[in-house]
Amino acid sequence: MGKYQIKRTSNGQFRWTLKATNGETLITSETYVSKQGCLDGVASSKVCVADKNFDKKTSTAGQPYFNQVANNYQVLGTSEMYSSTAARDNGIDSVKRNAPTATIEDLT
Repeated sequence: MGKYQIKRTSNGQFRWTLKATNGETLITSETYVSKQGCLDGVASSKVCVADKNFDKKTSTAGQPYFNQVANNYQVLGTSEMYSSTAARDNGIDSVKRNAPTATIEDLT
């Protein structure tokens, strides 16, 4: 089962990371001013797992990655850079599988 890890950033804000069952990072959120805002972001990430919630991108260096977006089109989290579009698509599938049932680990 995947898990969301909530951490404090160096400037005192909050960020979540969704980890796969194997411990690899799937997506990392933007920073939030409050812990409650961060928890709200996790809740949104858990339910926004339809195809429309994933924006497939390519970096300026040509590497595929994706953003998970909320139903209001705000970015919830950004993936790592992948070596191929197939690897990126596997990452999206992993978020779809892991996010809805992921536990929350508060490391703040």
